[in-house]
Amino acid sequence: MTPESSQRTVSLPAAVLDLARRLGVEQGEGHRVALTQVGTMRNAPTGREMKFTATQSIDLHRPQFEWRARTGPLGLISVTDALKHDEGRLEVRAFGLVRIAHESGGAQLAKGEIMRYLAEIAWAPDAIVDNPHLTWVVVNEAKLSVAYGGGSAHAEVELTLDADGRIGSVFAPDRPRKEGTGFVERPWQGRFLDYRRHEGRWLPFGGEVGWTIGATEFVAWRGELTGWSLRP
Repeated sequence: MTPESSQRTVSLPAAVLDLARRLGVEQGEGHRVALTQVGTMRNAPTGREMKFTATQSIDLHRPQFEWRARTGPLGLISVTDALKHDEGRLEVRAFGLVRIAHESGGAQLAKGEIMRYLAEIAWAPDAIVDNPHLTWVVVNEAKLSVAYGGGSAHAEVELTLDADGRIGSVFAPDRPRKEGTGFVERPWQGRFLDYRRHEGRWLPFGGEVGWTIGATEFVAWRGELTGWSLRP
């Protein structure tokens, strides 16, 4: 491990270090993860699923990511979902020029994007030991919580381990969801599937996340990895 990650492991709970080891984190190699995905997504329980292809960069040393996707007819709609310097950004464009939707700044958007970063740590397991900004709590032998941020942008996600001791599901009772002109905090849940050994790490090659609205629970995003690598 790097000197920085070696120092960090001293303060991490033993159960968190055990998770990192089970996922294959032996050395602090690189500063970010680059991955590619394919899948489907929709905005509402009755919404039509739309296919997408995406690329994503996840920072291993601080809560930052950028997800860029192509969807719609002939992939002419582009989506950017990002977190940088504690600010969230969501943008949808048609033909790369016409802005259909745009959100940036604000505590609620930041909180939601932080939750995404925390939940996707299964795809960036080196962040467990390399990101000093995360706060870990051992809930029980099968559940951990990880948090980041302060005030109204404070975000926390529960990680439940599967039978192999890897991250099997994630949950947050209060992820902000854009509804109309504002945000409403809703239960948000997901699961990871199809773990494979890849570049020395155990990674889930499938995943899905969704919302609970009233008595209705639905999958909003379902995808699979088509590529993954560590980058300097």
